[in-house]
Amino acid sequence: MKNIKLLSIDVAKNVFQVAGILANQKVAFNRQIKRSDLMEFMVQQKKTEVVMEACYSSHYWARQFEAMGRTVRLLPAQYVSPFLVGNKSDKNDTIAIAEASRRPHINSVPVKTIEQQDVQSLHRIRERYVSSRTALMNQIHGLTSEYGIAISRGHKSFRYFLNTLTESENQSLSTTLRHEIAHIADEYYWLTDRIDALNNQMKQIVKENELCQIIQSVPGIGPLNATALYSAIGNGSQFHKAREFSVWLGLTPKQSSSGEKSQTHGISKRGNPYLRKQIIHGARAVLTRCKDREDNLSRWAVQLIERRGFHKAAVALASKIARIVWRLLQKRELYVPQMS
Repeated sequence: MKNIKLLSIDVAKNVFQVAGILANQKVAFNRQIKRSDLMEFMVQQKKTEVVMEACYSSHYWARQFEAMGRTVRLLPAQYVSPFLVGNKSDKNDTIAIAEASRRPHINSVPVKTIEQQDVQSLHRIRERYVSSRTALMNQIHGLTSEYGIAISRGHKSFRYFLNTLTESENQSLSTTLRHEIAHIADEYYWLTDRIDALNNQMKQIVKENELCQIIQSVPGIGPLNATALYSAIGNGSQFHKAREFSVWLGLTPKQSSSGEKSQTHGISKRGNPYLRKQIIHGARAVLTRCKDREDNLSRWAVQLIERRGFHKAAVALASKIARIVWRLLQKRELYVPQMS
């Protein structure tokens, strides 16, 4: 149909729901299309705007549609669901996506490049390795405690235990368990090697990427955080100001108000929990080293610790770090400590 102004697509694994919206906002069609037929269908349509929910495989399809010369918008999933009318179904989802796309205050999610997608994949693989290694260590802690052996926390103590498995101090372990732990040790060292290899790969990415180098110049940001932020926001152009980025990360206080009464609470914890965790960890590292430094940021951090305590200071500093990162990305400048 010639007067279709918008194509709303509900992405799925095998069967997609596609709705065509007319200029008068009425629905021209709303039907299912098989994955194998989707590209042929898109070729037959005129170059209208395409909107999708930012979810599973949406960035891949967005890149495919952009290569066809179409304008693509990806909408955050949490802002689409309020527009759902009736029971949740694929047909109703496409209408909700179309409704949300007409709201000017809902910002689109930038389409990730292949490089950003690669870096994000590396982080997700690494996070799974770290989780598996932690679970492995916790299991060994629990099993050995039943034999009267308490292993101290940390990788150093755990490795010492594995290295001394056959020595007299661990003789209370049965032959059966000792044999199984020896196999688990191989798994632990393999996971550690994979994590180290991915860490080295992150460092190499930073060396070759200008945006990552800018991000890493900020205190509290290492190769891991720099690549994680780059994979999530690219150059940060989707945010209009630094506070928007901090809000997106969930590092700003929640607010509730009614009439003349307004209250603020803890941070909202919106957005990506992995990014938020990493930035807060980086802020904690900065706080442990700021006492002997004379730059403005370190002095501010020391005063904040005295007023609010270490943990609240870490979250506040994480928010400030996020804002600094955004400003530097817009200016394309490295961080330079300010001295008063």
